[in-house]
Amino acid sequence: MLITSPMVIGRGAELAVLDEGLAAARDGDGRAVFLLGEAGIGKSRLAAECAFRAFTRGLAVLRGRSGATGGAAATPFRPIAEALLSFVRLGGLPEPEELAPYRSALGGLLPEWRAAGHAGVPASPVETAEAMLRLLVTIGRDLTQHRQPGCLLVLEDLHDADTETLALIEYLCDNLRGQPIFLLATLRPEPGPAEQLARQAAQRRSAILSEPRPLGGEEVRAMAEAALAATGSPPHDTAAVLPQEVVDRLTRDADGNPFVVEELLSGMITADVLRRGPGGAWHVCGDLDIDVPRTVVHSVSQRSARLSPDGRALLDSAAVLGRRFSLAVLQAVSGLPDRDLLVHLRAGMDAHLISPSRPVGDWYEFRHALTAEALVAALVPAERAAIAARGADAIERAHPGLPGEWCVLVASLRETAGDARAAALRFAEAGRSAQAGGAVNSAVSLLERALDLLPGPDRAAERAPLVEQLVFTLAENGQLDRACALADELPDAGPGALDAVRAATLQARIAWAAVTAARFEDAAERVRRVRQLLRLVPDGDGPAAGAALGPAVKMVEAHLILSGVREHAGDRTHEAERLARQAADGAERAGLPEIGCQAWQLLAVLARRHGFEQSDSYLEKCLVLANEHRLTAWQLDTLMWLGVNDFMCTGSSARLERAHRAALGHGALALMYRAEATMAMQQVLRGDYTGARELADRCAEGTARLRDADNHQFVLLTRVALAAHQGRRRQMEQELAEFRRWGGEQSLQSPQAFGSRAICALLEEDHDRALRELDEAFAWEQGNPSVHYLNGRYGLRPLLRALTGQADPDEHAAIAADPNAALPWNRQFERLAFAVHEGRAGRGARAEAAVAQAREAGEPFLMARRLGQRLVAPVALADGWGDPVGWLRDAEEYFHGAGVPAVANSCRDLLRRAGATVRQRRHGTPGVPAPLRSQGLTAREYEVFVLLAPRLGNQEIAERLYISPRTVEKHVANLIAKTGSPHRSALCDYATDLLAQLD
Repeated sequence: MLITSPMVIGRGAELAVLDEGLAAARDGDGRAVFLLGEAGIGKSRLAAECAFRAFTRGLAVLRGRSGATGGAAATPFRPIAEALLSFVRLGGLPEPEELAPYRSALGGLLPEWRAAGHAGVPASPVETAEAMLRLLVTIGRDLTQHRQPGCLLVLEDLHDADTETLALIEYLCDNLRGQPIFLLATLRPEPGPAEQLARQAAQRRSAILSEPRPLGGEEVRAMAEAALAATGSPPHDTAAVLPQEVVDRLTRDADGNPFVVEELLSGMITADVLRRGPGGAWHVCGDLDIDVPRTVVHSVSQRSARLSPDGRALLDSAAVLGRRFSLAVLQAVSGLPDRDLLVHLRAGMDAHLISPSRPVGDWYEFRHALTAEALVAALVPAERAAIAARGADAIERAHPGLPGEWCVLVASLRETAGDARAAALRFAEAGRSAQAGGAVNSAVSLLERALDLLPGPDRAAERAPLVEQLVFTLAENGQLDRACALADELPDAGPGALDAVRAATLQARIAWAAVTAARFEDAAERVRRVRQLLRLVPDGDGPAAGAALGPAVKMVEAHLILSGVREHAGDRTHEAERLARQAADGAERAGLPEIGCQAWQLLAVLARRHGFEQSDSYLEKCLVLANEHRLTAWQLDTLMWLGVNDFMCTGSSARLERAHRAALGHGALALMYRAEATMAMQQVLRGDYTGARELADRCAEGTARLRDADNHQFVLLTRVALAAHQGRRRQMEQELAEFRRWGGEQSLQSPQAFGSRAICALLEEDHDRALRELDEAFAWEQGNPSVHYLNGRYGLRPLLRALTGQADPDEHAAIAADPNAALPWNRQFERLAFAVHEGRAGRGARAEAAVAQAREAGEPFLMARRLGQRLVAPVALADGWGDPVGWLRDAEEYFHGAGVPAVANSCRDLLRRAGATVRQRRHGTPGVPAPLRSQGLTAREYEVFVLLAPRLGNQEIAERLYISPRTVEKHVANLIAKTGSPHRSALCDYATDLLAQLD
């Protein structure tokens, strides 16, 4: 008889936490809760109760469990896939357009999406976690099917979870705020990564940790009486009363564990020492010490002993397979025909030992993990080993190739059977499969488990290929220190030593990993080892080994030259280009397509200094190679580089937008965000600040969650440029501070940062400061090869030097001869610089023609084109050529509308000096923020108010606004009076705070 309480007893505090979590999810403020407790303490019961309450309140419910195959090592994302499957089978797949970029990542979890043709680049665990978050948000906000917003994700038995699942859960915990999601996870207090995750998440307040305590004596009584009341329908006044001696015995023997209470109570009734009388009351009818089992093991054994011998053997085999087991595999292990199998299965269900496992058909599970553990504990080691061996053999026959989790299960069974070598081989095979699927952390765990099965120096030869594979996996996963340490442990000679070619290949792979991590000193040391090892290769094998490894080594050396770690007397860029070309040729001969793609891309970047036609030709070669070998990631990356080149040459983002759509279609999230970040920067240059802000903010959120440092830094740099191109220095400085936090102090020395600061200075009419910024960028580039060509060196700096008389026509001619001066962004300024030189020489017609060329080149760049007109107009006025008045009117109109008062006022002042009429701009106050309009500030007073935030003096404000210091003094006095500030310093503080809020 199965005795179980229909009510949750003694868990009021835990239920309150769960109710709060459900309410928060419905309100769109997600949270996570970990239930941590020993087996049987009631975690699953609480999870089931939470799921029931969520369902009755209209929330979507997804449930999954780790450890699906008992003792087997966990397979990547197993509980996540099960949770999604539990939802999909009932409600189908959500198909909103915003999930399109994440279908590829979700396809690794949902076969339905994989079959729908959404396969793409293997997703990293972080990308899968982001995709899962987006899917849960979509499910939680789905108001169809008459549901309220919100979803509950229940994941049980996390102590058995794989590392990818734990990483995904950590990601969810850190990003649930503001989302309609409630994550509930259960786990045992076993030392390991799961418990560490739960406690650390609680410590940083991204989750709540709840540890259900053992039940007290009265709670045990209440639970037992509620369970007994549910076994029939006697009168209510007698059904819930237990003899005190039974309560005492349950309290003592169960230690407050609810599952054990139920098991012991079931044992008492089964042994007929606890009976219900005619009136419904319960009576003790014997010695509780004799018949009542004292442990769950005895209770389960007693119930299984009442089954037939074949039935007991069937359950024993099932328990060895794990808490959850496949009916087909169980039949293969037992050898029973269909009819007998189903008869014994039904008997096990009637004994309340097993039940069907949903949502997966043809799978069954034990009622509780302790049930399976109890049956296994009752077997002698020889029995367990024999069953495990038969199970492994049966699975290998039934599932050739051991797809999915079968390989891990067979490895675990071989280990139980005592065949360490066979188990190690299977774990290694599972590790390779996990790595191919992008689950690198699981691959590392599986390979390490394989190594643990082959200890000792006498197994060194068998361990060597596993160590080799593990080093490659660690290097790919960015765990460079562990990869180096493990590689250095391999002996140089004797058993376990790799031959010279394999050892050199291993060192070359570590060297490339060091390059990608910008650890160039480490890369140089590994290249030195590669060369030493190649000298040990036998003469007959030497040329082949050199042909295979040479291209990889040359690619590393090219980057070492560029970084300056490897000294070179000549042009570093030229030498890196030479090495990359040799690598490309060698890769083609040796059939190394990925090395070839690396080489062609580097050549394309370096070739920009000679012209973009050559760069594009290299990228086209890379694209052909990637297409030929189906290297999807390289295809997408190359398309992106071609899109960037096209913008630099034409000012059009159309090609990059196509590359972005391709990355989106393949689910390549990192590449998708990189494309969006680049598109955002292009929109900044084109003057589409609203579109740039939308893209940059979206990318900043996504790249931060993905912990994609490179792309995130570029997004932050884009936001720096966005503020600078609107003349918002305070906001620019804030963005620069965030950029510095991610990239370090040296990041502020980049040409892009200097270029942004220069633009901002020009929009403040501080031309001297702008030129100083550009001079610093130029000095930095003199000592550091750069592939960024739109930061002023070939356009804006020559123009400012021409305007200040610091450059002569010969200097300008040398710059104009560089191919990068012809890029539209640069050409609009370079042509204006040329016009300045020609105008000063009295060649007005040629100057005007150059201005026309500048206008044509600057057509895509709304702000920059007007800024160039404003810069060159005073010189044209002085030298008597062109249409400076028309240029100033156009610039004034633009900058007034864009809210850049310094430039707009400068244009008006120059127009007055030229004797031209000036449109009055101070009528009305539509540009004054509402809080200041309500205080009566005029447009001019607001302009002064803005310049008080950085605490400029009256003289500085006067120069910026082209008014007298006395007028500024008058405006400041009015501002103090209108805002109620006690003095100027308080007014400055008020301006700083208010404008920060408005930003």
